Amino acid sequence: VQTGKSEMVPLVMLDVPGGTYWREWEGFVNDHLVRRGLIAPEDLSLFTVTDSIDAAIGEIERFYRVYHSSRYVHDALILRLTAHLPPETVEALNDSFSDILTDGRIESGHALPEEANEPQTFHLPRLVFRFNRKRFGRLRQLIDAVNRAPVTPEAHHAVRTPGG
Repeated sequence: VQTGKSEMVPLVMLDVPGGTYWREWEGFVNDHLVRRGLIAPEDLSLFTVTDSIDAAIGEIERFYRVYHSSRYVHDALILRLTAHLPPETVEALNDSFSDILTDGRIESGHALPEEANEPQTFHLPRLVFRFNRKRFGRLRQLIDAVNRAPVTPEAHHAVRTPGG
């Protein structure tokens, strides 16, 4: 996930209740990789450590609250969403995440002709931008920001039913 060679997914390191294995591992990653500059601090956003099943479920549900999936079309990264984002949210994303763009802006959009081979997602709204394909921890932070966006239940319902 950190290198972009696999799909962005919610990674949950689930320990037994009261367990310390994954917390100690996270400490090692922070102490030996982040502090030495071997990985970026935002790469810690790529995973969640917990010993609670409810917290693990919550992390997965939050990850897919608005974000659906992604793909590249030529030099553009397409984030498929389950709801339309308000224009002010897209503007805020541009303000906060311009550092991961090679050029241009994050734009709201629709399916591109090159996506016709995936009819099951053709109806979903999109965010389209030129991602630098380097800072995947920041990309995960962008997805988290998308999932925190204020969307109405009507906005979710409107895009879940093709043609509806």
